[in-house]
Amino acid sequence: MEVRIFTDGSSLGNPGPGGFGIVMLFGTRRKEISKGFKKTTNNRMELMAVLVALELLKSNKYNIHIFSDSKYVIDSISKGWVYNWQKKNFKGKKNKDLWLKYLRVAKGFNVRYTWVKGHAGNIENERCDVMAVQAAETGPWVEDEGYEQENSSGMFD
Repeated sequence: MEVRIFTDGSSLGNPGPGGFGIVMLFGTRRKEISKGFKKTTNNRMELMAVLVALELLKSNKYNIHIFSDSKYVIDSISKGWVYNWQKKNFKGKKNKDLWLKYLRVAKGFNVRYTWVKGHAGNIENERCDVMAVQAAETGPWVEDEGYEQENSSGMFD
C-alpha cells in the first residue's frame, strides 16, 4: 500500500499572487489541501506543494508516490540536481529555503516521483490545478516569507 500525492502550483504573474493544491490518497481516504500567497512564483508554489504534502504525513512506514506536472520539481529531485546544488550551497539558485526544507523533510521517506502532463485530463492533477488557481485568485493569502527574504535582502544568493 502506498500514499499517492498529486500536487500543483500556480502564480498569477511570476511573481504575483500564488497558490498550491494537493490531493492525498491512501486506500479509500482522500485529503485535499490548498493555500494562497500574496506574492510568490510558480516554481515556489510547485515545490511548496510537494513540501507541504510530505510535512503532513504522520508516518514514514508507507511508500510515497508523488505526481507533479512541474519539470522543475521532478527533474531537480529525480535527476539529483538538488543534491549538487546543496554541495555548492545553492550558489546562483533560487528557492534555497524551500529546497533545504525539502531535503530535511524528505529524508525519512521512501518517495517515488512521476511527472504528469498538465492539463491533459489527469483527474487528480486537474483538481490540484483548480485548487491552486482558486487559492491564487481568491486567497485568503499569507506572505511567502522565503520569497520576500530572497528578493529583498539577498541572503539566499
